[in-house]
Amino acid sequence: MATTLKAPVIGGVRKAAVLLLQLPKGQAAGLLSKLDEHEVEAISAEIAMLEAVGPEESMAVATEFRETMTAREHISRGGFGFAQQMLEATLGPERAAEIIARLQAAAVKMPFQFLHQADPAQLRSFIADEHPQVIALVLAHMTPDKASLLLSGLPSAVQAEVAHRIAVMDQTSPDIVRSVESQLERRLSSMLQPQDLSRVGGLDPLVSIINSADRATEREIIAGLEGIDPELADQVKARMFMFEDITSLDDRAVQQVLRQVESASLALALKGVADKVRDKITRNLSSRAAENLVEEIDMLGPVRLAQVEEAQQAVIRTIRQLEERGEIMIRRGNDNDFVD
Repeated sequence: MATTLKAPVIGGVRKAAVLLLQLPKGQAAGLLSKLDEHEVEAISAEIAMLEAVGPEESMAVATEFRETMTAREHISRGGFGFAQQMLEATLGPERAAEIIARLQAAAVKMPFQFLHQADPAQLRSFIADEHPQVIALVLAHMTPDKASLLLSGLPSAVQAEVAHRIAVMDQTSPDIVRSVESQLERRLSSMLQPQDLSRVGGLDPLVSIINSADRATEREIIAGLEGIDPELADQVKARMFMFEDITSLDDRAVQQVLRQVESASLALALKGVADKVRDKITRNLSSRAAENLVEEIDMLGPVRLAQVEEAQQAVIRTIRQLEERGEIMIRRGNDNDFVD
C-alpha cells in the first residue's frame, strides 16, 4: 500500500521565506517592498538563516499559495459559497472545505491557525505536557471537531482540568494569546522538520533578492538585520554589490557594462556620486563620450534621490546579469579566488 505523505507543519514567517525563494528574484524583491518594515525584517532574517528546505515543504507552500490565490479570486467574484462550489468542482469537497476554512479563519485572524495543519496524533503528544491553561487556550481557538480529538487523547485528569479552564475562560489578553501562539509555532516547527532536505536558503539567496530590490527596500532590510543580528548584517553587506563598488570592476568589465546602459540612465545614476566613481566611468569612455556624459550630468540640474537610486539599481541589475552569464567577474569581500 502506498504511503500518503503529510505536508510538513510550516510557520508563517518560514512559509513566506520558502515562497520567496521559489520566485524569480525580481518578483521576490517586489513583494518584499510592499510589506511592513517588521515583516521585511522577520522574513529577511528567516531567509538568511534558512539552511535547507525539503521538496515536500516547498511543494506544500507553493500549493497552498496557488490554491489560496485561486480561492480568493473566486471569493471576490461570488463570495465564500461560490468559491467553495468552484473549488469542489476541481479539488473535491474535502480539500475545498479545508481551503475555505483556512481563509475564513484568516479573515477573522483566528490564532493558532498553524496547528490546523498538524497531524492530530503528533499535535496531541506535543501539547500533552503543556500547562492545562495553555492547552485550554489552544483548544478554545480550534474548531470543535479538532478540539474534541485532542481533548479525547489526553489523560482523564488532564481532560477534566482543561475542560474546566475552557468553561471558566472569559477573555484573554491578545498579547498573551500572541505570545503563546508564537512560542508554540516556533517549537512545533522545529519538532516536525522534514528529513529529506536540500540546501536552498542562506546568505546567497538573500543577497540576490536584496540586490534585485529598490534601494529603499535594500536599506530597510540591512537596517533591520543590523538590529536583529549585526554579525549577519555584516556578512550580507560583504556579499552585496553596491553602486559605488563599480570602482572595483576591472576596466574591461566596466566597458562591457557601459555598452549595455543608455547614456541618459547613466547620467542620472552618476548624479551626485563620489569623484572616484565618476572617474572610473569616464576613463572607460572615449574622450568625446566622456565629455558628453559630463555635460549631460550637469544639465540635469536638481533631481530626486529616488530617481538617482532607481537609475543606479538599473546599472547594478545589468552588472549582475553580465556576471550571471559569466561575461564579467565581481570581486567581493574576502573573495580571493582570482588569478590576474
